[in-house]
Amino acid sequence: MAGKVTLQDIADALGLSRNTVSKAINNTGVLAESTRQKVLEKAIEMGYKQFSYANSVSEIKNPLISKAKASGEIALLTGRFLNNSHFASTMLDKFQHEVSLLGYSLTMHRVDANNITDLSLPISFRPENTKAIVCIEMFDHTYCETLCNLNIPVLMIDAPVASFWKPLNADILLMDNFSSIYTVVNDMSKKGISKIGFVGQVTHCRSFYERFMAFREALYINNLAFEDKYCLSEVHPHDSDYREYLYSALENMKELPEMFICANDFVALDLLYGLKKMGIECPHDIKLFGFDDSPESKIITPSLSTSHIHSQIIGYSAANLVMSRIEQPDLNYRITYTETDLIYRDSTLI
Repeated sequence: MAGKVTLQDIADALGLSRNTVSKAINNTGVLAESTRQKVLEKAIEMGYKQFSYANSVSEIKNPLISKAKASGEIALLTGRFLNNSHFASTMLDKFQHEVSLLGYSLTMHRVDANNITDLSLPISFRPENTKAIVCIEMFDHTYCETLCNLNIPVLMIDAPVASFWKPLNADILLMDNFSSIYTVVNDMSKKGISKIGFVGQVTHCRSFYERFMAFREALYINNLAFEDKYCLSEVHPHDSDYREYLYSALENMKELPEMFICANDFVALDLLYGLKKMGIECPHDIKLFGFDDSPESKIITPSLSTSHIHSQIIGYSAANLVMSRIEQPDLNYRITYTETDLIYRDSTLI
């Protein structure tokens, strides 16, 4: 099929609604298994994203599975607890399924502050049986360099911001951190909003830095001025104290912008707390845009405009990157992006 295949193309081919196709592709909502299977088979047939999502389909169609089964461990290293609100929880389900079909097991290891200080490995980690390492929420560049020197393939899902100027010997997988922000700034500009600020620790990770750069570039493209006075991007840990830090920072701002673009949804939620405490109404007085489409973004008041991450696509892409690196260790290191979708909700209503 010529051109990029969309969800609507698949829906039209099957005589289904776009919403039904989206549920099947992203494995969300309640859907008959026969319908889900039909959608997935049609998506593969039409070349949609060149992915296979369903278990029954991937076992037949997945090009990785044509090879003989291997064995060994894929080690997941993470610097924090991954709760159900984190995109990685859904992503890991898909990743684990794909690698298990090939005979690999997934082991999880928490990297604590002492490991990072001492450049030591978690006690549970067994390098002799590890075929690849996958890192999530690992943003200390020196520690990541240590992992990359173990002579074991490494995949970074997001990465330290320093990886821009000190590249790591690893593949990097990211979501598209640019398109949604370009679009939302352009759309808001057309509606007369010109004073826009950014909130979030820019140097926290590569994704946050890319989102900040997208924000600045979008302002430039739309002939809007970048005003540092509208930004809360100081280095401050995104921990339990961050909400009060933002509230204090808001109180000290001499002038508020018309809109804040936030590094992710949880920054936006903490910011919304401070705004409400000050008696500032969203979206009437100020508008907010987050990132990640967390479950919380849908249920807060006002519901949060955001950028949706396709966690299952990230999981499948991660499996492909890891398997290809195991099979061809001399490949050039790759930086791969998966698409995101802009979602408008109440927090940006004009």
